[in-house]
Amino acid sequence: MTANTPPQANMSPPRRGLMRSGLVVSAMTMLSRVMGLVRDVVVATFLGAGNGSDAFFVAFKIPNFLRRLFAEGAFNQAFVPVLSEYSTQRSKQEIRELLNAVAGSLTAILALITALAMLGAPWLVWVFAPGFGRDPEKLAMTADMLRLTFPYLLLISLTAFSGSVLNTWNRFAVPAFTPVLLNISLIGAALLLMPLMEEPAMALAWGVLIAGAAQLAFQVPFLLRLGLLPTPWPNFAHEGVKRILKLMAPALFGVSVSQINLLLDTVLASLLTAGSVSWLYYSDRLVELPLGVFGVAIGTIILPALSKRHAEQSTEHFSAMLDWAIRVVLLLGVPAALALAVLAEPFLITLFHYGAMTDTDIQMAAMSLRAYAFGLVAFMLIKVLAPGFFARQDTKTPVKVGIIAMVANMVFNLLLIWPLAHAGLALATALSAFLNAGLLGYLLYRQKVLIFQPGWGRYAVQLVGGSALMSIALYLAAPDWQEWLDFELWQRIRWVAGLVVLGGGLYFAWLTAFGLRLRHFKMNS
Repeated sequence: MTANTPPQANMSPPRRGLMRSGLVVSAMTMLSRVMGLVRDVVVATFLGAGNGSDAFFVAFKIPNFLRRLFAEGAFNQAFVPVLSEYSTQRSKQEIRELLNAVAGSLTAILALITALAMLGAPWLVWVFAPGFGRDPEKLAMTADMLRLTFPYLLLISLTAFSGSVLNTWNRFAVPAFTPVLLNISLIGAALLLMPLMEEPAMALAWGVLIAGAAQLAFQVPFLLRLGLLPTPWPNFAHEGVKRILKLMAPALFGVSVSQINLLLDTVLASLLTAGSVSWLYYSDRLVELPLGVFGVAIGTIILPALSKRHAEQSTEHFSAMLDWAIRVVLLLGVPAALALAVLAEPFLITLFHYGAMTDTDIQMAAMSLRAYAFGLVAFMLIKVLAPGFFARQDTKTPVKVGIIAMVANMVFNLLLIWPLAHAGLALATALSAFLNAGLLGYLLYRQKVLIFQPGWGRYAVQLVGGSALMSIALYLAAPDWQEWLDFELWQRIRWVAGLVVLGGGLYFAWLTAFGLRLRHFKMNS
């Protein structure tokens, strides 16, 4: 079969509704995020906000940051468009050769990086958290944890590779469920290993390593069922690998600027009072719930769909998909951001105010949560606007935007860290995210890649009115946050559930009353 022969039917991804696929990914991601919050409740209960938790969060943040930068960031944005092109234009054998070469080359690169990182762990900790250098014991403990957590980068990158293949073939549920295994592993480590260790936080580092192996193993049977399980063999001369590497170089910056900005928050927070890193972490975790359930889910399904439309040269459908994605992000992101801002303390108290977590920790984390919530819509928009460039294999434009946003974030950090401390760092990240999203959207519009569909004026009225009604209702209905401190666990949960139902019910009732229907969001991949 020649290179120009169409692939066999069973190798070509089927068409599916984007909304249906999005709901599947959102459901799996919601499960993962809920388990992640349970994990954080367990960690906060046992560790609170102190040296042990700060050390683990930094040791985990370093490989996790690189995971988002390489595996789920630049690699995914470069690999999926090339793989989508192969899936529509190449033979089954050529697809398998691409997968073998990419898997082998990825393994070789990351194995070398992992080995070097484990050798230079103390130096890495000093770079990512320079404030830890004032406490040699804390620095050494973090370095020991990093030697356990860094191999997670290799394992989870191969997991992300597998997930990209499954997503391209519209098997979205399996990759979306895989993160649940990390949370299960960390919860198990906290409950079973912490009591056995001299330094309790070290148990979590072991949990990360175990999770990486479990996540990779979980996806193997599903690749095997599709006939797409690769035999890894490094081949940097392969045409597809060279194209992916070429696309990855600028994409390293473009797609992960928000992650770099969050990392800068950690670096500067390590210079502030003890607990600052943890306050940012706990508030970031709450923002990650809607960001993952909605923003990442939409971004996950939109990239392969846009890549296929670009390969088919279907420009009108490409633009309509981008418009659809922006509408869905605003539909879900605006009320989520407002709910987080209005109910910051109640959410934090319900999830984290146990054991070593103090009232002051809640107040401090609420400050940064509101700042992050302000930027939630921008974080989500980046997830759907960046694929508009990467699906067309344009990785240079997002780099330019990313550099501008990163410089702006540094300036905002320096301006806001002194008056607002850790909350200033979170606000700086939010402001730079809006700049990033705004520039991406403007450039897509100027290039006539994004053409807004009719009905935006009415849609804006529906969103603004529904969001305002929801926010006012939540503010009036919620007890004062200090009252929450006296509530029992199940009382807190009942209040949160009731407020979420109240706010969501009023929001969607308003939308329905003003004519918005689910059928308006139907879009095929």
